[in-house]
Amino acid sequence: MTTPDISFEFFPPQTLAASFRLWDTVQTLAPLDPRFVSVTYGAGGTTRDLTREAVATLHKSSGLRVAAHLTCVNATRAETMEIADQFAAAGVREIVALRGDPPKGTGAFKAHPDGFATSIDLISALAQRNQFSIRVGAYPDRHPEAASTNADIDWLKSKLDAGADEALTQFFFEAETFFRFRDACAKAGIDAERITPGILPIENWAGARNFAKRCGTKIPTWVEDAFDKAARDNREDLLATALCTELCSDLMEGGVEKLHFYTLNRPELTRDVCFALGVTPKVRLENVA
Repeated sequence: MTTPDISFEFFPPQTLAASFRLWDTVQTLAPLDPRFVSVTYGAGGTTRDLTREAVATLHKSSGLRVAAHLTCVNATRAETMEIADQFAAAGVREIVALRGDPPKGTGAFKAHPDGFATSIDLISALAQRNQFSIRVGAYPDRHPEAASTNADIDWLKSKLDAGADEALTQFFFEAETFFRFRDACAKAGIDAERITPGILPIENWAGARNFAKRCGTKIPTWVEDAFDKAARDNREDLLATALCTELCSDLMEGGVEKLHFYTLNRPELTRDVCFALGVTPKVRLENVA
């Protein structure tokens, strides 16, 4: 079994301490030679400027391929595309295009009167620029707003048909969840190689559980039980590393060649899992005399 191609997601810092944490995260994971790293938007576009600054800084200073998240929330079409143009001018040519979440406490998503109504509209506009590699989100477990699993898959196909190159999935707990989704996508005419599973190394079980409930990710009973017992024994980190490594190994045995890690700017567990999968640090060319 060959080692996987990996990528990482970071979020932009909002404090000085968080800025140091992001840089430490990049320094820890960059030697693993990811094929790209992405930087998120906050809910409601709240970190739009921070994301733009973090993306530009990482692109300039890290030597990594950086993908910027871009959403439809709280912005006109012109404002959104201006941000895309700023990314392109900075040399960033990879975008993760998402509808985005509304600001907390505001209810369901409502498009700006002059904004993009859906992620498909945003993807189409970006594709017409012919400047970007475009990635999108996908949901192995049904999206909370989707009418059905089939509707989710139809929507994903529409995003790929609109010009997206690759789909990054929401996280999940069992490899079989991804395999069922991949098979259903293939049946709908979606190339399985364009779907990359998203992996969440669980640094904090309470936080991961709440996140899973919000985004519709099914939590197996055995996972709940395992973390409850690990908490009593003070072995949560050991369990998290073992479960994440096993999940990734099962995916790879099932033919998966690419993995996308949601790091939450806490790199140690992600690094340890990558090491266990045989992904070792590589000498970066810019550090060679």
